[in-house]
Amino acid sequence: MKANNRLFIYVFLIMMLMGSCIEHKIRNVEIYETSESGNKLTLITEFSDINEKVEIKILPHEKFQTITGIGGSFTEASAYLLNQMSRENRDKILEAYFGESGARYSLTRTHMNSCDFSLGNYSYAPVKDDLELIHFSINEDLDDIIPMIKGAMAFSKDGFKIISSPWTAPPWMKDNNDWRGGKLLPQYYDTWALFFSKYVSSCKKEGIDIWGFTVENEPLGNDSNWESMHFTPQEMTDFVKNHLGPLLKADGHNVKILGFDQNRDEELKKWVDVMYEDEISGEYFDGTAVHWYASTYDYFADALQYAHHKAPDKHLINSEACIDDEVPGWKDDAWYWSKEATDWGWDWAPEEKKYLHPRYVPVFRYARDIIGCLNNWVDGWVDWNMVLDRQGGPNWAKNWCVAPVIVDPEKDEVYLTPLYYTLAHFSRFIRPGAVRTGFENTDEDLMVTAVHNPDSTIVVIIFNPYEDDKGIRLSLNEKSAEFNISGKAIQTVVIRAD
Repeated sequence: MKANNRLFIYVFLIMMLMGSCIEHKIRNVEIYETSESGNKLTLITEFSDINEKVEIKILPHEKFQTITGIGGSFTEASAYLLNQMSRENRDKILEAYFGESGARYSLTRTHMNSCDFSLGNYSYAPVKDDLELIHFSINEDLDDIIPMIKGAMAFSKDGFKIISSPWTAPPWMKDNNDWRGGKLLPQYYDTWALFFSKYVSSCKKEGIDIWGFTVENEPLGNDSNWESMHFTPQEMTDFVKNHLGPLLKADGHNVKILGFDQNRDEELKKWVDVMYEDEISGEYFDGTAVHWYASTYDYFADALQYAHHKAPDKHLINSEACIDDEVPGWKDDAWYWSKEATDWGWDWAPEEKKYLHPRYVPVFRYARDIIGCLNNWVDGWVDWNMVLDRQGGPNWAKNWCVAPVIVDPEKDEVYLTPLYYTLAHFSRFIRPGAVRTGFENTDEDLMVTAVHNPDSTIVVIIFNPYEDDKGIRLSLNEKSAEFNISGKAIQTVVIRAD
C-alpha cells in the first residue's frame, strides 16, 4: 500500500510539473520569417530541434520611444511607373504597400518641386519674382503623385502620415539661379516660407493632409549632381524660427517641422546643437530627420543617442534610405541576399571613409539599420522610392537606385523583391503608437528589437546574419516559447494576449 501511495504521489508530482510547464508557455504566438532559403513573410509552424538556445528576454516594464510609423516614399518616378501598369497590377502594388494583406505602410514621404527621381526639373512657383506666389500651383503632380497618394489612401484602412521635402527652391530664388547647389537668397526667405504654406493648403484641397515637412533635403548638398540647395545649421535654424515656423502657425497649419535631413554621422551632432539652441527654435522644430548614406552597415548609435538626449521630447525620423547608385536585380532573389550589390561609397567615398562602405548584403543592410535605429530612439523610418523600373529609374540625373518593388511596364510585370518582405516585417507589425520595450539577448551578433503595440500585442523582431539556423528561447513575464530562426533570415514574433 505504501508503495502504491509513493507511486501515486510520484505520478501526481510529474503531472503537476508537466501542467506547470504547459501553463508557463507563451501560448498565442505567431512567427513570420523571410530568409535566403525562400521564406517570404511566411508563417512558420514547425521547427527543427536545436539544443543550444539563444536566450531573449523581453522586459515590458522598460519603455522607450513611441513609434510614429514606418513606410516609403511617393516620387514622380514611382507614380509615373504605376500609371503605366495595368489596373490589376496597380492595385496589386498599392495593396502590397498599404492594404491589410500587405505591408500596411503608416509613414510616408514625398517631394515638393522636382527631385532626382522626377522626369525633369519643375517648380510649383515658376514665375520669377512672384513674391506673393500668385501663380503657385501643384498641377505638375496632378497626373501622377497626387493620384498615387489617393490610391494608397483608398487601400489603407488606418491611414498614413505624409512628410514632404523640397530638394530646392525655384532657381530664381537662389544665388546661383540654378536647380543644383547654391543658397536661398535672404530677400526670398518670406516667399519661400509662403511656398510651404500654400503647398499645405493646395494638398488639403485635394483631400490630402500633410503631417510634416523637412526644411530641406540634404542641406549639405550632393556635389550638384541633381536638385539641391545649401543651408548651414544656423541658416536653417534662422529660417525656421524667423520665417517658416511663425508663418505656418499664423496660417493655422498644424504641421511638423523636421530639421537637418541628411546623413546621421558626426554632422548630426553639430546640427542638433544649433537647432535646439534656444526656446524659440525649440518651439518650432518638432524633430530631426536623418538619412542612412554615411555607411553601408553602421547606423551611428552614438550620433542618434546624442540627438535624442539633446531633444528627448522631439521626433527622430529616418526620412530616406535605399540601395543607391545601383541597378537592381530583376526577379533574382539571390542577388538581394548576396554581397554583389554595393552603394556609391564602394567606388566614390573618400579614402578615409571607404571602410564605412564594404560589400554588404542588401537585406542585411535594411534589417540591421531599422533594428539599430529603433534601438537608438528613432521613432519613424521611411524608405525611398516605392516603385522603380529594371534600370533603377526613371531618374533624370541617372542616379540609379533599388526599390522594394521593381516593375517592367512594357511587359506589365511586377517583382516584389526580398527588400519588400524585409520592410514589411517592421511596417506590418509595428504600428503607430507602439512603444519600444527593453530586452536582454545573450547573442550580440543576433539583432533584436521589441515593441508593445496599441492593440496589446508584443512584437519581437530578430535578425540572424549567420549561415546556420539558431535556436531561440524567448521569455516574457515568466512564460517562454522555444523555436528557431533560419540562417540568413529576419523573423517577426507576434505575441497576442491569452
